[in-house]
Amino acid sequence: MTTSADPFEARATLDSGSGPVAYYSLERLGSELGVRLSQLPYTIRILLENALRHCGQGTVTEDEVRAIAGWSPEEPVGRDIPFMPGRVLMQDFTGVPAIVDMAAMRAEVHRLGGDPSKINPLVPIDLVIDHSVQVDVAGTREALARNVEMEYQRNGERYAFLRWAQGAFDNLRVVPPGAGIVHQVNLEYLASVVSVKEAGGERVAFPDTLVGTDSHTTMINGLSVLGWGVGGIEAEAVLLGQPYYMLLPQVVGFRLTGALVEGSTATDLVLTITQMLRRSGVVGKFVEFCGSGLSSLSLPDRATIANMSPEYGATVGFFPTDEETLAYLRGTGRDPEQVDLVERYARAQGLFRTDSTPEPRFSDLLELDMSTVEPSLAGPKRPQDKVLMREMKEAFHTALGEVYGKSSSHSGVGSGSPAGAAAEREPAPSVTLDGGEVTLRHGSVVIAAITSCTNTSNPSVMIGAGLLARNATERGLSTRSWVKASMAPGSRVVEDYLKAAGLLPHLEELRFHIVGYGCTTCIGNSGPLAEPIAEAVTEHDLIAASVLSGNRNFEGRVHPQVKANYLASPMLVVAYALAGRVDIDLDNDPLGVDSEDRPVYLRDIWPSQAEIAQTMKSALRPEAYRERYSQIFKGDERWNGLPVPEGSLYAWERNSTYIRELPIFRNLPKEPSALSDIHGARVLAMLGDSITTDHISPAGSIAAKSPAGQYLIDHEVPVQGFNSYGSRRGNHEVMIRGTFANIRLRNQLAPGTEGGWTLHLPDDMEMTIYDAAEEYRREGVPTLVIAGKEYGSGSSRDWAAKGPYLLGVKATLAESYERIHRSNLVGMGVLPLQFKPGENPQSLGLEGTETFDIDGIAEGLEVGKELRVTARKEDGSTITFNAIARIDVPVELDYYGNGGVLQYVLRRLLNEP
Repeated sequence: MTTSADPFEARATLDSGSGPVAYYSLERLGSELGVRLSQLPYTIRILLENALRHCGQGTVTEDEVRAIAGWSPEEPVGRDIPFMPGRVLMQDFTGVPAIVDMAAMRAEVHRLGGDPSKINPLVPIDLVIDHSVQVDVAGTREALARNVEMEYQRNGERYAFLRWAQGAFDNLRVVPPGAGIVHQVNLEYLASVVSVKEAGGERVAFPDTLVGTDSHTTMINGLSVLGWGVGGIEAEAVLLGQPYYMLLPQVVGFRLTGALVEGSTATDLVLTITQMLRRSGVVGKFVEFCGSGLSSLSLPDRATIANMSPEYGATVGFFPTDEETLAYLRGTGRDPEQVDLVERYARAQGLFRTDSTPEPRFSDLLELDMSTVEPSLAGPKRPQDKVLMREMKEAFHTALGEVYGKSSSHSGVGSGSPAGAAAEREPAPSVTLDGGEVTLRHGSVVIAAITSCTNTSNPSVMIGAGLLARNATERGLSTRSWVKASMAPGSRVVEDYLKAAGLLPHLEELRFHIVGYGCTTCIGNSGPLAEPIAEAVTEHDLIAASVLSGNRNFEGRVHPQVKANYLASPMLVVAYALAGRVDIDLDNDPLGVDSEDRPVYLRDIWPSQAEIAQTMKSALRPEAYRERYSQIFKGDERWNGLPVPEGSLYAWERNSTYIRELPIFRNLPKEPSALSDIHGARVLAMLGDSITTDHISPAGSIAAKSPAGQYLIDHEVPVQGFNSYGSRRGNHEVMIRGTFANIRLRNQLAPGTEGGWTLHLPDDMEMTIYDAAEEYRREGVPTLVIAGKEYGSGSSRDWAAKGPYLLGVKATLAESYERIHRSNLVGMGVLPLQFKPGENPQSLGLEGTETFDIDGIAEGLEVGKELRVTARKEDGSTITFNAIARIDVPVELDYYGNGGVLQYVLRRLLNEP
C-alpha cells in the first residue's frame, strides 16, 4: 500500500487510543460524488473503501470507484470491479496444494534462470492446520492423545513441508496442529475488524478484509469482517499480487425481528435461514442482515449464521459493526486500544449500526420473525433440507422410500402399519458389542458428533450441550452402545469454559470425550465404525444415520457406510445419542427410562435459556482467550521436532506419496498457444443435479480397490497408511486418480453403478473414470463433463477443477454452477459452459454417448459469449444448440487464454524486465 496517490483527496486523520491514524474517508468521497452513503449496504461501503484506498496505484481506476459508489439496487447485474483483500486465510487441506503450486512455480523460474524469490506472497497468509486429525479413537479419555499421535504418524511429511514453507516464504504464518478450527481461530484471534499498516511513514487504518481457501471463511462476516471463500487457484493469484476481480454484487437484505424462544437455538435459526435463502436464490449475491432482531443475537449466534453462507449459496452473509461486535472483542481478550480503534473508525466511516440507524436499500429483502423458529435438523443429504424435530420420525420414514428406495423394515415402525408388519417379518440384525447384544435397523444413529466451526464457536450451544448431558446423567441416561460419540471443539478455549462450568465430566460420561481440535466428522474424518457395526450395516444394507453439529452432510462425506446424515445443534446431537435412532418424535417419545423405570423426555432435561446465560457468564473469561492465543504459533514437541528442509527451493522427493511437484508449469512457453475449438469430444461423466465438489474430488477415505488405492499400494503404502484424499492433495498422482471417485457418485453413462465408473466409447467398455480418461488421452480424444443444476456446490476445492483438467477435461456443460467452482474451472483452463434457460440434457435429447464439437472459441471469446455445440449420435443424426461461455469478467479471458490463472501470473513474472 502506498499513500502518495489520492485522486479524490479523501485521506483524513483519525485520533485513536494508540495515536493518530490516516484513513480514506467515505464521507469526503460521498460529498465529492454526491452519494448518500447511508443508503448503500454496509458491504458495498467496505468495497468502496477498498477501491478508494487503492485508486491511482495501478490496480483501481477512478471510474471503478465511481461505479461502486453508484451501486443501485435496481441494477440486475453489476459491472466487474477489482478487490484487494488485506489477507488470505488457509487450512491445510487447501493450503498444502497452494504452497505446492508456489514451490513448483519457484522451481520453474529457477530452471529458466530467473529469480525464484519473485514467487513470494505479497499479501499476508495465515495457514491453520486443522483438517487432518481423524476420529480413530473415541469414547475414552485417551482419545485425544492417541488421535494426535496417529495424526503426526500420517502427516509428518506434510507438516515438515509446511514448516519449510514458513521459513522459505515471506508473509506466511502457520498455526500448528491442535490449536483449533481455522474459522474459529480467525474469529477469536486472527481477525482485527480494523487493520493498521505502516505505509509512506504513516499508519493507515482500513477494514479488515480477506479471502480464504475454505468455503466457510464467511464465518468471519459475523464479526463484521468482509471475506469469503475462493478457490486455492484464485487465492494464489491474490497472493502473487493480482486483484480479485468480481462482479459488483446484488445485495439481499435479511431483516431479523423478534427473538428466539425457549427450546430453540442458533443452530435452529441458521437451518431456517439456510432453507429460506436457498429457496429464494442468492447464488453469487451478498446477503446482509439487518433489523431490530440483531440486537438480541450474540456475536457467536451471528457467526453461526454467517458460517452457513455457502449452504444458502450466498457469497457472504454479513453483519455490520455494532455494540455487540465491541463486546465480543472485549470478551475474547482483544487489546483495549484495538477495540477503541474499531469503534472510532467504524463510526467515522459510517460503518457502525444501531437500532436507530437508517436501513440501507437492498436489491431484495427477506424477513424472519425469530420467535417462529422451531427446533430443527437438516438432512438426510443436503444442508438446505430442513426437518422440524417434531417431524423427524415421519420425515425419515419418507426418506427411506423417496431417497433410498427402502421400505420401513428395521425402522421400528409400530406393527399396526404395513411397514410395521414388514419389520416383524424381517428381523433387524443383532450385533454383539462390549455392552452386550444390540439390534440395529434403518435409522440407527451410529455416529453422534459435536464437531465443526459452525457450532463449536458458539458457547451457548456448547454449554447447552453440557447442561443437557449433566441433566441426562443425573437421571441415569446413557449414550446407546452402538453410537460412536465424539467432541472436537473449535478451539482450546471451549475445553476451558466447559471445565470451568463443571460440564466436561458429564459429557465424558456420555462418551463425548474430546477427540481432537479440528474439523473431524464434518470433513469426513469420522474414523472407523466398530467392526461388528460396520459389518452389520454393510451386510444388511442398512440406512444407518449420523447426527452432527456441522455444516455439511453431502452424500459420501461423513462416512462411507453412513447414508443418512443430519445436521443439528450440539444439544440435539447429545439427545439423539441418548435415543440411538433418528426415527423418533422427541416431543412425545421418551429418550429412555431412569433408574426407577420412569420415562425421561427431552423436555425433562432441556436447559433453560436463563441457565445457559448464567453459566456462560460465570465460565467465560477474557483471560482464557489471551492465555490460549499467546502460544498459538509455538506448537508442541512433535511439531518443533519435525525436520525442516532448508533453502528457498523445495527438495522434491522422487518417491514421496504426499508432496510431488505439480507438472503444469514445466517447460511453460513464454507465450500462450492460440485458442482452438473443441472437436470430437467424448463425455467422461454425465451427472445430475447438485453435484458437489465432494462428488468431484472427495476428501475422505481412499478405498483399496480404487485407482488411488492401487497407486498407493504400488508405492508400498499399506492400507492403514492411506490417510485421506484431503491429506494427499499435495500429490497430483493420487488426486487425479481420486477425481470423480466419490462412492456415491452416479454417472448416467454407467447405470446401476455408484462411484467413479463410466463407459469408454465407442466400444462401451465399463471402466473407472480415471482409466477411461487415460485411454482417451492415448487416443487423442478430448473429454467433457455434462451436469445439471448447481454443479460444483459445496466446499471450496481447487482439486475439483485441477483433477478434471489433469484428466484431460476441456469443458463442462451444466445447467448452473456454484460461484467458486465456476471460477476455479476458468482458473485451471477448463471452459465452463451453461445451457441456455429452459434447456437441459433431457430437453435436448442428449444421452452422453454422442461426440461433441464446440465452435466459436478459436475466433475469439468474449464475456458470456454463446458458443455453438453440435452433438453427433451414432446413427449420424445431430443435435445443435448454443451454450453460454461462463467467463464472467474480462480478466478471465486472459486466464483462460493462458491455460489458467497461475500460468498467466507466471508468464507475467517471467516476462518482467
